[in-house]
Amino acid sequence: MPAGIMTPARNMGSMIGRNGNNNVAGFSSPSGLPFSQICRKMFQPSIMDAHLLPLDIPQNTSESDLARIRDDDFDSATKSGSDNNHELVSGDDQDPRPKKKRYHRHTQHQIQEMEAFFKECPHPDDKQRKELSRELGLEPLQVKFWFQNKRTQMKNQHERHENTQLRTENEKLRADNMRYREALSNASCPNCGGPTAIGEMSFDEHHLRLENARLREEIDRISAIAAKYVGKPVVNYPLLSPPVPSRPLELGMANFGPQPGLGGGDIYGSASDLIRSISAPTEADKPMIIELAVAAMEELTRMAQMGEPLWMTTLDGSTHMLNEDEYLRTFPRGIGPKPSGFKCEASRESAVVIMNHINLVEILMDVNQWSTLFSGIVSRAMTLEVLSTGVAGNYNGALQVMTSEFQVPSPLVPTRESYFVRYCKQHGDGTWAVVDVSLDDLRPTPGVRCRRRPSGCLIQEMPNGYSKVTWVEHVEVDDRGVHNLYKQLVSSGQAFGAKRWVTTLDRQCERLASAMATNIPTGDVGVITNQEGRKSMLKLAERMVISFCAGVSASTTHTWTTLSGTGADDVRVMTRKSIDDPGRPHGIVLSAATSFWLPVPPKRIFDFLRDENSRSEWDILSNGGVVQEMAHIANGRDTGNCVSLLRVNSANSSQSNMLILQESCTDPTASFVIYAPVDVVAMNLVLNGGDPDYVALLPSGFAILPDGGGGEGVSGGSLLTVAFQILVDSVPTAKLSLGSVATVNNLIACTVERIKASLSCENA
Repeated sequence: MPAGIMTPARNMGSMIGRNGNNNVAGFSSPSGLPFSQICRKMFQPSIMDAHLLPLDIPQNTSESDLARIRDDDFDSATKSGSDNNHELVSGDDQDPRPKKKRYHRHTQHQIQEMEAFFKECPHPDDKQRKELSRELGLEPLQVKFWFQNKRTQMKNQHERHENTQLRTENEKLRADNMRYREALSNASCPNCGGPTAIGEMSFDEHHLRLENARLREEIDRISAIAAKYVGKPVVNYPLLSPPVPSRPLELGMANFGPQPGLGGGDIYGSASDLIRSISAPTEADKPMIIELAVAAMEELTRMAQMGEPLWMTTLDGSTHMLNEDEYLRTFPRGIGPKPSGFKCEASRESAVVIMNHINLVEILMDVNQWSTLFSGIVSRAMTLEVLSTGVAGNYNGALQVMTSEFQVPSPLVPTRESYFVRYCKQHGDGTWAVVDVSLDDLRPTPGVRCRRRPSGCLIQEMPNGYSKVTWVEHVEVDDRGVHNLYKQLVSSGQAFGAKRWVTTLDRQCERLASAMATNIPTGDVGVITNQEGRKSMLKLAERMVISFCAGVSASTTHTWTTLSGTGADDVRVMTRKSIDDPGRPHGIVLSAATSFWLPVPPKRIFDFLRDENSRSEWDILSNGGVVQEMAHIANGRDTGNCVSLLRVNSANSSQSNMLILQESCTDPTASFVIYAPVDVVAMNLVLNGGDPDYVALLPSGFAILPDGGGGEGVSGGSLLTVAFQILVDSVPTAKLSLGSVATVNNLIACTVERIKASLSCENA
C-alpha cells in the first residue's frame, strides 16, 4: 500500500460502538457527562439579560449585620431593580439599636468582572470567591451575596419564561380541540351522505372519538395546571416540554440538493407529474383524512407487534411473510380492495440504531431531513399541507399530507410515486409510532402504480441514546415496468422492503454519530481530526451522494435515451443545463448510466471498486496514475463506510494535482462507491472548515445491489449500475454534438469491460 494511505479500521473501536456505560461511544466530552445530559445542557434557555446591582460592605461588618444586609439587598433587588445610594434599615425587630448604613453600588469594572465569571461558574466555591474578591478589592462575603442575588434573578426570569410558554401551549391545545370537535360534528354517513346517527358510527369514527376524548382529558389536565400556576413559579412539568423547533441534522443534511420543500433535489428540471398535478387537500377532505390516519395508526401498531398467523416466518427464520388471507380477516376495513393487476409487497424488520428516539421522530417528520437520510430510497418528497403540528410542544398528534417518489438506483426500475398522509403519535413513555397511508381514494389519479397501505415504524427508547425500530412496509404495486434483470430483486421485497429501510437507517445513524465524535485518535496519518474540517467535508460528500442518487434512477422528472448498437449492455444517456448553480459546473452536462449482472457477491465488487490500489484497473480518467489516499473520515463499524480524499499522481504533469472526493458505504441491502473530481484550492478551504456550498461537483460512481436470488447469508450474484456525469460544453446554450455522446458512451462501455475483466468474468 503506498505511503500515506490509511484504512480506517483501527479507529473504529474508539469511535463507534455500543458499550456498557452511560456514554454512547463517539459522544464523549471533557466533563465526562453522558450524552443525554450534554444534550439537555445544550438546549437549556440562555437568559443572561439584566445584572443585579451588588452592594459594597465595609470591612468591619459583623456576621449578623451581613445577614441583614443580604436580606435587604435581596428585597431591594427584587422590588426596585436598582439601588442608587439607598439607606437600608435593619428588619430585626428584636434589636433595639437603630442601625443605618449607607451602601454604594459596585463599580462598572467590578460588575463586568463578576458578570463574566458568573457566565462561566454561577456557583463559585470559597477559594474562587476569595480570589475574585482579592482581584476586585471586595470582601468575600460581598462576592458571595452578589452571586446569590444574581442566581435569584436568573431563577425569576426563567419562571416567567415558563409561565409564558405554558399559556401559549394551553391556547394551542384549545384551538386543536375545537378543530377536532368541528370535524366530528360534520361527520356524515359514507353511504347516504346524511348525518351519522348515534350507535351507527363507523369503526374509524369510533376510534376518532376515543382519540378526541383523550385529547380533551389532556387539555383539561393542562388547563388545571395552568390555572394553578398562573403568576407562580412553574416547575418543569414532564408533559409540557417547550416546542421542538424543526432544525437540520448536525451535518446540515437538508442544506444541499433539495429545493425548499423538495427532498432529494429537482436537479433535472421539471417537477414530477404527480407532484405537479396534486394539490393540497380541501376542507371537506380533512375529516376523512383524520379518520384514515387514526385507523392506519392502530393497524400499524398491531402489525408491528403481532406474530403468527398474521406473519409467517421463513424456514431459515430470517424474514417474515404476510399471510394475506389472515390480514384481510384481521383488518377488514382500510383503503379498499387491491386494484386489478397489482401485487402485494409486505415485510417487517427490526433493528437497534444509535440515535435518540426523539431525534429520530424529528427526522421522520421533517420532509427534508427524511428524504436526505434515505436519499438512496427517496428520490423526491414534498409536504403539501400540515393538518396538525402536534400537541404539548412535540410531534405527538402531528398530521402531514405528503407526496414522494421511491427509487432503486438504476434506470431499469421505474420509481414509485405515492400520495399519502403521515401521522405521528406517542404511545406511552419512550414509545412513538409514525405511519403513512395512501390518499389515492380521496382523489383518484390515473396512472398511479403504487398504493401504501399502513406502513411506517414503531420506535422504542433504549438505554444510552439508542432506539429500537420496528419497520413495517406494506404496498400494493403494478411492477410490470421493471426490467427482467431486476424482477427477482423487486418481487422478493429486497428492493423496496422494510429491511432496506432499516439497514439504511442503521448505517446513516452511524454516519451521524461518527460526524459528531470528538475523541478522534491523533496519532494516525490521514485521519482528519479538525472538527470543523470534518463537518465541512462530510457536508460536501453528503451533497455528492444526494446528487448521484437523484440522477441515476428512472424518475418521472427526466427521460433516458437508450443507445443501441454499442456491442455492450444498453447505455442510457440524458443531458441537462447547469446555470447559476454554484454547486455544479456551468454548462451542458451529459449523464450516462448502465446496469448489468455479475456472478460475483456484492461485497467483493464493493471492496474492489473502493480500493485506491485497484482503481487504475477500471478508472480510465486516472490515466494510469498512482492513486493515494490523502485523508479519510470513518463513518461506521464497517471499514468500507468512509469518506476519502484521493490524489492521482499522473504521469501527465498537468494532472499531477488532481484530487478526488469519494464516499463509500455498504449495508446488507445496497452498497455505493460515489466520487467526483474536486479543485485543490476549494478542498483546502473545506478541510479548514470553510463553506462547502460553492465547491462544484459532478458525481459519478457505482450502485451495487444483490440480484435477489440468494437468501439470507447466501452469496449470490450482483446487479451493478455504473453512472457518469461529464461536462461536455461550458456554454449552456451550445448544442450537444454526437461526438460528445459517442465519447461518453465509449467511456462507460470501456469501464464496464475493465471491471468484468478484473473480476474474472469476461464471459458473464
